[in-house]
Amino acid sequence: MHGCGNDFVIFDERRDRFALSPDRITMLADRHRGVGCDQLISLRADPDADAFMQIFNADGSSAGACGNATRCVADLVMQQTGQTTVALCTEAGLLRADRLSDGRVQVDMGPVKLDWSDIPLARSMDTLHVALPGEPAAASMGNPHITFFVPDIESVAIAADGPRYETDALFPERVNVGFAQILDRTSMRLRVWERGAGVTLACGSGACAAVVNACRRGLTEHNARVLVDGGALDIVWRDDGHVMMAGPATTVFAGEIDLP
Repeated sequence: MHGCGNDFVIFDERRDRFALSPDRITMLADRHRGVGCDQLISLRADPDADAFMQIFNADGSSAGACGNATRCVADLVMQQTGQTTVALCTEAGLLRADRLSDGRVQVDMGPVKLDWSDIPLARSMDTLHVALPGEPAAASMGNPHITFFVPDIESVAIAADGPRYETDALFPERVNVGFAQILDRTSMRLRVWERGAGVTLACGSGACAAVVNACRRGLTEHNARVLVDGGALDIVWRDDGHVMMAGPATTVFAGEIDLP
């Protein structure tokens, strides 16, 4: 499945487990030797939700949150059950998703975290102006993000800058690196270097963090459309701190594979 081009291999492990080791995950994520994906999702049964989703990056590491994957899994469960509202359990907490009248899926990504220790950063500092060149803003959507605000996103060397900041000592759990160009008070252009995956066509949690950070700096309203390489996401930062994300979810194919 994919959400705005951010693509996923989803294993349904609600009845049988498949021993998805880091080596198997990296093989499956390989676009030349496996199936190919940005993240791999394990879907499991959960007594307190419609399903539990475990998120793995393409390098086999675990991810606490993924907005586009949450929309895709919600869409899948809705197709299977006929429900228009589902609750998904993740490492970041319980997330609710709803089918909108236009067919898109909206996810309540939960409250954004803005304290340095919650993101986390290696030391105390103002998360609106992180002590790095360009002074990005930092936020956590269940996974850590920094957002650089740039005048021309096409001039940013994301493939060079992204991995350098991802592994900076300031981020003990590494970090997702976003570059945002503000278009007007309700829209921006965004590209993201995702930790463990590299440049992706979309990053849902990155879009949520970018809108929150832009609003904190007075650059946008609390609601904004985020234009990513693979499409558009509509983000709303509510007064109660929760961040809502709406966008498409697309099934590409379903099948079976013999695991080595």
